Amino acid sequence: MNPSHPVHVLFLCNSNAARSLIAQALLNHLGKGRFLAYSAGHAPTPDGKPDPRAIEALKGAGLPTDGLRSKSWDEYGQASAPHMDLVVTLCDEAAGEACPVWPGQPAAAHWSHPDPRAEGAGGDTDAFVKTMHAIHRHVELLVNLPDERIDRLVIESEARRIGAPAGESGSPAP
Repeated sequence: MNPSHPVHVLFLCNSNAARSLIAQALLNHLGKGRFLAYSAGHAPTPDGKPDPRAIEALKGAGLPTDGLRSKSWDEYGQASAPHMDLVVTLCDEAAGEACPVWPGQPAAAHWSHPDPRAEGAGGDTDAFVKTMHAIHRHVELLVNLPDERIDRLVIESEARRIGAPAGESGSPAP
């Protein structure tokens, strides 16, 4: 990867209605042009609309939400799609899915985050805010990597370390 151009990151989760869109908005904001984030899912919402509670959480944090929409990961598997440097799954279900083959064989990592829409997660805006804060910690660690840590093998290793559960070797402290 060339630090003179932005690192393209694709965030994936099942419906691309909450977690992956939150990660996209956070990385585009915190990455300050050094990173460009995208998001998608294998089963996007039929109307393409994000969960309004995710949008509310982002707006409450002062983050832009323009252009956020639920979309299929098929959009990023095409030759005309932007080249991805890193693909990050955010839900355990998407991590276990048979993902498309991404052009250029980008680095891959998994950051496990529970679905704030799930039963037992609360399902209210507070659950989305908590999820946003948890994803924020991972995104912040990613954007603070020095340029020499941004190459395919190193970023894959670093992104996996960032997403490792607390207490595992080399994982970040909460």
